[in-house]
Amino acid sequence: MTDLRNGTVLAQQPPPPPPDVAAFARSFRSLTGVVEQTVHGQAEHVALAATCLLAEGHLLIEDVPGVGKTSLATALAAAFGGRFRRIQFTADLLPGDITGVTVYDQRRNEFTLHKGPVFANVVLADEINRASPKTQSALLEVMSEQQVTIDGTRHQLESPFLVVATQNPVDHDGTYPLPEAQLDRFLMRLELGYPDHGAERQILAGHRGGAATRPRPVTALTPEQVRDMAATARSVHVDDQVADYMIRIAAATRAAEQTRLGVSPRGTVALQRAAQVWAAAFGREFVTPDDVVALAPWVLTHRILLTADAEFAGATASGVVQAALDAVAVPRQPVRP
Repeated sequence: MTDLRNGTVLAQQPPPPPPDVAAFARSFRSLTGVVEQTVHGQAEHVALAATCLLAEGHLLIEDVPGVGKTSLATALAAAFGGRFRRIQFTADLLPGDITGVTVYDQRRNEFTLHKGPVFANVVLADEINRASPKTQSALLEVMSEQQVTIDGTRHQLESPFLVVATQNPVDHDGTYPLPEAQLDRFLMRLELGYPDHGAERQILAGHRGGAATRPRPVTALTPEQVRDMAATARSVHVDDQVADYMIRIAAATRAAEQTRLGVSPRGTVALQRAAQVWAAAFGREFVTPDDVVALAPWVLTHRILLTADAEFAGATASGVVQAALDAVAVPRQPVRP
């Protein structure tokens, strides 16, 4: 390699080593396996939640009470030994109740920081839509930059860091809908649904002896291993054709007649990050179009706003995403690095 400025010959940098996706896949199975011991009958959703964690994103779970939303968050945190904090969102919750506050200590004649519950690895924002928009906005910086500013001072949060927010789609009394800017910061939105007969039987069996007899959550990984897995996922190869495929899908949602707001570039980035984790979980060093198709409904649907006429006609955001997947041609060329 020649430097054109002075004609000297430079040593060509060797290509980076391929990611160790085999070890990643084993660790991924261990992580999801221990979570499934607590959250029965939700193997796909457990894998998606783990993908969200390793893609360094955040998760919104929208479903009725009692289907395991909190259990999923607590089991995921326990599976890698992460610190877990729960925030019950209510109408009187204040931003400082989330981020923390500085308090004047008269004995020391100085201000001390009282950290809020966001200083953890997994933060459960339970019924997030019951807090005021001002309180909800306290999570914007937290979710986007993994830091919090208190009285003008920035504080870096722990890594790994995952916000799991829940909301009830049935009871809307006293709630404040999440603004589009905040919805866009969730990498995925899931709906768990009711368990099947066999899974619900397992749930009943686990509760017969009371809380004292239930097995304690098993720890499969450490926070450092989760950070290493996230770094491995970031090095998974994304071919230009696959990147173009994701961009065309997002563009199709923006051009759809039913939408007044399509998928943002942040949504395309989220889809790529999730697809990298998904590929590594299956032991591949590269992303395929099938990874994109599998994850697009979970990553893109909540980023779409429909027109009033489309909603009246019965259109749905998931239908817009599916129509985009059907309309955009799938790359046929090899996508290996």
